[in-house]
Amino acid sequence: QVQLPESGGGLVQAGGSLRLSCTPSGRTFSDHDIGWFRQAPGRGREVVAALRWNDGFTIYGDSGEGRFTISRDNAKDTVYLQMSSLRPEDTAAYYCAARRARWILQRDPNKYDSWGQGTQVTVSS
Repeated sequence: QVQLPESGGGLVQAGGSLRLSCTPSGRTFSDHDIGWFRQAPGRGREVVAALRWNDGFTIYGDSGEGRFTISRDNAKDTVYLQMSSLRPEDTAAYYCAARRARWILQRDPNKYDSWGQGTQVTVSS
């Protein structure tokens, strides 16, 4: 497993932007798939976006399509989630997750075996 500290959460007004970061501790992201997930109170964990480190291939969940962008910085060994046009319904704990790369880039959080502790994003109306 990989330790995945996240950063960048906070309080923002509706329409604002935030960028979350995830940098592995003790290992690199090479040969891994990395996902951003979120969980709001009383709801299940859902995929926001995922990225295959080796070739940069990305997928988005319904919540992330169009407003959020997942990206990587090879030199910093960091994955970002750029969130724009934030809405109150985006309020949730956001988690970085990783797994050894497979053929299929997964949206299912149960397929990921390394998780960060989460960073809170709160969007005020």
